[in-house]
Amino acid sequence: MSKKNKALFSEFPSVTTEQWMERVTADLKGADFDKKLVWKNLSGINIQPCYNNENKIEQLQNTGENSQTLVNYRTVKVTTAENGNKLAIKAVEEGMNGIIFTLENKVAVAELLNGINLNKTSVSFEIASNAVAFTIDLVSFAKGSDLKGFVNTGIISNYVTTGSFDNHQIEVASELVKLTADFPNFKAITISGTEYLDSGANQVQEIAYTLNSLVFLIEKLSEKGVEAQTIFNNLNFKLAIGLEYFVEIGKFRAFNSLLAEVAAKYGVADFSNTITAKTSIWSKSITDAETNLLRCTTEAMSAILGNVDGILIDAYDKEFKNPSDFSSRIAGNITTILREESYFGKVSNPVDGSYYIEEVSSKIAEKALELFKSIEAAGGFYTAFENETIQQQIAEIRLQKLKLISQRRTPLVGVNKYPNLMETVAADILSEGAIDNSKVLTPRRASLEIEALRRKTEEFVAETNVRPIVQLASYGNLNMRKARAAFAYDFIGVSGFDVHQEQSFNSAEVAATESAKSNSNVVVICSSDEDYDATAVDFVKAFRALNNDKVLLLAGAPKNIDELTEVGLDGVVNMRSDVLVTLSKIQNKVQKTLKA
Repeated sequence: MSKKNKALFSEFPSVTTEQWMERVTADLKGADFDKKLVWKNLSGINIQPCYNNENKIEQLQNTGENSQTLVNYRTVKVTTAENGNKLAIKAVEEGMNGIIFTLENKVAVAELLNGINLNKTSVSFEIASNAVAFTIDLVSFAKGSDLKGFVNTGIISNYVTTGSFDNHQIEVASELVKLTADFPNFKAITISGTEYLDSGANQVQEIAYTLNSLVFLIEKLSEKGVEAQTIFNNLNFKLAIGLEYFVEIGKFRAFNSLLAEVAAKYGVADFSNTITAKTSIWSKSITDAETNLLRCTTEAMSAILGNVDGILIDAYDKEFKNPSDFSSRIAGNITTILREESYFGKVSNPVDGSYYIEEVSSKIAEKALELFKSIEAAGGFYTAFENETIQQQIAEIRLQKLKLISQRRTPLVGVNKYPNLMETVAADILSEGAIDNSKVLTPRRASLEIEALRRKTEEFVAETNVRPIVQLASYGNLNMRKARAAFAYDFIGVSGFDVHQEQSFNSAEVAATESAKSNSNVVVICSSDEDYDATAVDFVKAFRALNNDKVLLLAGAPKNIDELTEVGLDGVVNMRSDVLVTLSKIQNKVQKTLKA
């Protein structure tokens, strides 16, 4: 073989899984392999740390095709036809090739779509009422063009968020299918699954419940005389995109595969649906909001690699104000850059054959099919939602997710980790906390509870004109005091307090005396375990002899915590500390002291 045709890295000997495991076992020094290296996803999937050709598995079938004509959507809220048209034209000029019009009032189609080339731009409509009348005008206006896009009447999303199913929507869907028969690239039925993920569900649940709702609609539409083949050809699915990059890729691939299986049960072998992916509400934040741009980028990447047909990226500031021209433009540019400059829309199925992604896709499909079948066996989608089975199953996963966030085991930049302490946030845009309604699904941010904690601080600052000060008092071992001060700075910064940089002292005695006399409201002791064993009790006693009002904490996990608590320590901050529980206690004592 010539050097030119030589396989890449062929000069290196291959490593078997057995050899790799032997080395890893030695490096772990007795630690549990599963606990240390196997990632356990909340979808019930165990993801291994290493894959090679020994792990090759049979690939899923019908996982979709990477879209060469990926639609980059922007939402346009229509108040008047003239205003909606103006915003749509601007979006097209800024590089968008898809517009989703949100219609609340009756508007003239000709005026709304004036100047938009329907052969190049996909036009979709979210319309709560008068959908039939609007569509009659639409098909008349679009005659002779290649109308592309979808109409979304909220047939499923309205039901799961209000708890009331409108049977008239079935008649509307049936009529829309007939009206758009001459436009095969325009989908008359949109089934949304975004509400599941945005309410805290995992990927398996989102797939399963979306397919359950599809079966429910097929049965309803069949009663109106609509054939299964026609239904599948008119389907647009709207799915949310979460933050788990590779798992989300697998989710979309698994969804396509299971959709083909469901279609086969109805005798449909070949059909043309679309999938529109939307960045999730769940993963977004109000604090350090620019981080949402990074979240949106990775979400868009996973959806495109998962073979969706269109992407809708929300503006990074949408969660706390009306998006500006700048934020809307930046959101659209994300997909444009991925498609045109990163070649995401120009490579055919780039993840095919990846052992890791193939296994993730297969496991998601397996578990989603199992859940789908269990819902169908128990009476189907409508029954499961009416008796709150679906809501309860989602609530279980949501609580697990929120617990991991509160324990900082699931990091959210700017929310529970790495807070931007230079940022000022108005109290009125922060959440007051989640409102739980077990009967319906309520799309929400994962950060609501931590936002409520921050809101309490901001309201206190507005009321008293005083922002609590946190002093990091360190001494002893240089490496450990620096590390623990950095941890405490990050941990307590989530509260919105004014956390000062570490202040080093020559000894525990000096640190106790000086910090007790300072103008701080919270003091955190930062040192090594050895220093704590020798001096922590004396530190607390000396501190409390001078000051009983301040909150006194210790960064670490001392062995003699009971003794320290007895002499006046208020608590500890360490890797096991719960953000909400710990910071709420600190907040309550500080505010009580300052108000007194």
